[in-house]
Formats: sequence, C-alpha cells, structure tokens
Amino acid sequence: METAISKDGTAIAYERTGEGPVIILVSGALGERSAALPLATILGKRYTVIAYDRRGRGDSGDTLPYAVEREIEDIEALIRSTGGSAFLYGHSSGAALALEASASGLAIPRLALYEPPYIVDSSRERVSPEYVDHLNELIASGQRGDAVEYFMASMVNVPVDMIAQMRSSPMWSSMEKIAHTLAYDGMIMGGLMSGKPLPARRWSSVTQPVLVMDGGASPAWIRHTANELSSLLQNATHLTLENQTHAADEKVLAPALEEFFEAG
Repeated sequence: METAISKDGTAIAYERTGEGPVIILVSGALGERSAALPLATILGKRYTVIAYDRRGRGDSGDTLPYAVEREIEDIEALIRSTGGSAFLYGHSSGAALALEASASGLAIPRLALYEPPYIVDSSRERVSPEYVDHLNELIASGQRGDAVEYFMASMVNVPVDMIAQMRSSPMWSSMEKIAHTLAYDGMIMGGLMSGKPLPARRWSSVTQPVLVMDGGASPAWIRHTANELSSLLQNATHLTLENQTHAADEKVLAPALEEFFEAG
C-alpha cells in the first residue's frame, strides 16, 4: 500500500500494479480498492494500474466536511504521485466522479466510463430529491444498516426480500462500515437522477476522447443514460458490452479498456 496526500491533507491509500502508462480505477458506491484488484491484475500486464480507496473508505482518511471538489483533489493527488498524467476508468457513481474530474481540467488524456447511473427519462422511477439528506439523517442517528438498505432499495432497486437475505450475509458489516460514503456518491450525482435530460453544457470542457460503456444485459434506463451521455460529450464513443450487467466481467471489460487506452 502507498499513500498520496490530497490538498486538504487527507491520506489516500492506493495499490500499484504493473508497468506502463498509468490508469486510475475509480470505484462506485460502497467499492473499496480490493474489489478493483482483479481488473488491475489483467490491465497490469500493459499498464501501471492504480486501485485506490476513495476518501472515507478502507485505509484512506476522511477529512470533514465532505465536498465533491475534495474527491477531485484526491484524484489530482494520485495523478501527481504516479507521474503527472493518467487515464481514468470510472464505474457507476465512480464514472460520474471521473467525469467531473476530467471537466475540472486534470491531466486525463483519455476517460472511460461504465454505466454512470444518471436517470434521464421515465424508464425508471426517479430518486427522491431528499435522498442525500435522508442518508445523512440515518448515519447521524447510527442507523448504518438502514442507510445501506435505503440505498439498495431506492438506488439499486434490490427487492425487499433479497435485502433481508443480504443483511445476514458476511458482506453486510463491511458495507455498514462505509455507509456514510453513500451520501458522498449521492452528492457526486449532482441531482441528475431526476428523470430529466442531462444538461447540455455541464461537461463542455471535456474535449478528450471518452469511452462510454454499458452492459447489454443491463436495464434499459441505464443504457438510455449511456447513449444520451455519449451523444452529449464532444468526443465520445458508445460501446455496449454484450451479455454484461452493471457488474461487468473483468475478462470482457479489460480488452475494451485496453483497446481504447492504447489508441491514446
């Protein structure tokens, strides 16, 4: 494990795999760097791959108050610590964070996004405008498990009976430990889960090549999002990974990333 020190003094923990051009992997909600290591192992045959704990997770710090800008500064610190320029790959809400980091002007020559969960039409119910506030209320009152359940039900659309089974599984306690970061991801989404089209000019500063991916077996709503986002960005390509869901198989995902990053 290595650490990069962000602008506000927060230590960001990361692991480095392989050699070559740098790729930073940005995880989604409840993700820690350990979950990214299988993908890092495959990509590490050609690249230096950075899997890191986003602030508030794993071995990274969590200086308060939280702000999306601080997470962008975390990525900037990682880029600075690993060579000054890096490709970015973001998954789910991590894709939204990666997009905001690129829009801020960081040295990111190419950007790959997998299923950022914006809700752009009525093909699924919108997320409540009070989503982040309710998560914070649950965390403040010590109801971490209920916060995870609220996320699973309202964001991921996991059936109630399945959530009950999940609560008795070994992974539940690890999710409770970082449940407070669910509000962070909600803030990153920036109100773009309302069922309205994406704002046309929000990412106008993103001019580098972008690969927007979705899974062929994913729900229609998130595929609509990938299609709309790719048409909105100036220099984007839309790719569907056939037979894949929101949790894409690393053996399918890695070749698509390699092909895209090698072009740069």
